[in-house]
Amino acid sequence: MKTKVALIYDFDKTLSPNDMQAYGYMQRINMPEDEFWGMCAEFTKKHQVDNILSYMYLMIRTYKEKGIKLTRDFLVESGKSVELYEGVETWFERINDFGKSIGVEVEHYVVSSGLKEIIEGTSISKFFKEIYAGYFVYDDDGNPIWPALAINYTNKTQYIYRINKGILNVTDNSVNDRMSHDKRPVPFKNMIYIGDSTTDIPCMRLISKSGGYSVGVYQKGEKNEEFLHNLLKDNRVDFIAPAVYTKDSELENVVKEIIKAIKSTYALKQLNEKQKRAK
Repeated sequence: MKTKVALIYDFDKTLSPNDMQAYGYMQRINMPEDEFWGMCAEFTKKHQVDNILSYMYLMIRTYKEKGIKLTRDFLVESGKSVELYEGVETWFERINDFGKSIGVEVEHYVVSSGLKEIIEGTSISKFFKEIYAGYFVYDDDGNPIWPALAINYTNKTQYIYRINKGILNVTDNSVNDRMSHDKRPVPFKNMIYIGDSTTDIPCMRLISKSGGYSVGVYQKGEKNEEFLHNLLKDNRVDFIAPAVYTKDSELENVVKEIIKAIKSTYALKQLNEKQKRAK
């Protein structure tokens, strides 16, 4: 049986250099990004509401106030204009091919506080086995009326357990049922989490403490470069690299080495079990 490895990504500033709402949404309402996020922060503080629910609510309200129709189709369409880091569009096939060459099956997942609709519109959505991100409930005309799911930095870890147990449907509460570790399709030690900021720390720590790997990516010269270096020194992230996904980049080399290590660990475990069964 092939070794299975799950690569799990944050999205904003991990695969893309900006928040996904900056591509299409902000332009349509003609509002500077800082103004919108400042409004969200003020609303969050005033009403003591989760900041993810704040921005989802204010996305709907702002469009209504400006008399602009916001639909699911528009959000998906705006995903087509989302900018991606260099190399991202060819990254998935390259990593998949590398995995196949050494007998590893690679699966890709997103766990994001952004919007699923926008991610679905990107050129890379086809490569993800599952996209875990916020999304809306829509009326019969396709207008968003309520947040169906909101993912913040703490409940992100729920989706790591879903991947671990193979219970991917967000409405399936059996994820909380007991499951022996040898029956879980993707062990934590076969996971690689790639993120960029404080909101990724709970997932990074969960996976690293459970024997898997975490990788922090940064834009050179930006504030998260120093932040991630400090996380590395404090053993809160396993590796860091510039957010460059091109062939033979530092990030690609790190991920390939991790995949090889996971493969070797799995092969040794299989050998150990085979010897135990031998007479």
